[in-house]
Amino acid sequence: MRKGLRRPSREPRAWQRMLSGRRLDLLDPSPMDIEVEDIAHGLARVARWNGQTLGAHAFSVAQHSVVVEEIVAHLQPDIEPKWRLAALLHDAAEYVIGDMISPFKAALGLDYKLFEARLETAIHVRFGLPAKTPAEIKRLIKQADHACAYFEATQLAGFASDEARALFGPPPDGYDLRIEPLSASLAQDRYLQRYHILSEAAGFAPVAAAFDTE
Repeated sequence: MRKGLRRPSREPRAWQRMLSGRRLDLLDPSPMDIEVEDIAHGLARVARWNGQTLGAHAFSVAQHSVVVEEIVAHLQPDIEPKWRLAALLHDAAEYVIGDMISPFKAALGLDYKLFEARLETAIHVRFGLPAKTPAEIKRLIKQADHACAYFEATQLAGFASDEARALFGPPPDGYDLRIEPLSASLAQDRYLQRYHILSEAAGFAPVAAAFDTE
């Protein structure tokens, strides 16, 4: 480089290009740049437990989310479809940020929580949900999330039952689960199926398929 010439300074890239063609600004996410197909595709390829699970396939966040939504309905059978949709989407932000284990989230601190909350708000707005989930619904989803984690821990991640109960609490009464990790493509399909069923049941306008080129 000749003396006196400098490369133009550039801000670090803060967006990610999705397969739909959307470019999502990670620092200021717009609901209009979020597509359910991107979420399903990403979550089906994000492994729970950092991939430290038994089976030919990783247990994906997409499959986990479908189970959590099912447990929510078991715990509260009369729950409105929109809150079941919120349960399905409870980990949707991880299609961008991955599934960080809880100890690492705690180590990262508040900035990570703010980043995650901003992305979750954009996802909710995109799919017709209230920007902030009511506290009682958040508690219910967290209870279902912990129940699913109990089954994952004991069946896939090598935890003893007593240890899993101490960490996540006991499984719900009357609910049993046998987990078989699905392939990424099948987990993706299951997630999308549940999304469309719940979105329609909640009376939300359908979201056009982002990957449909016709």
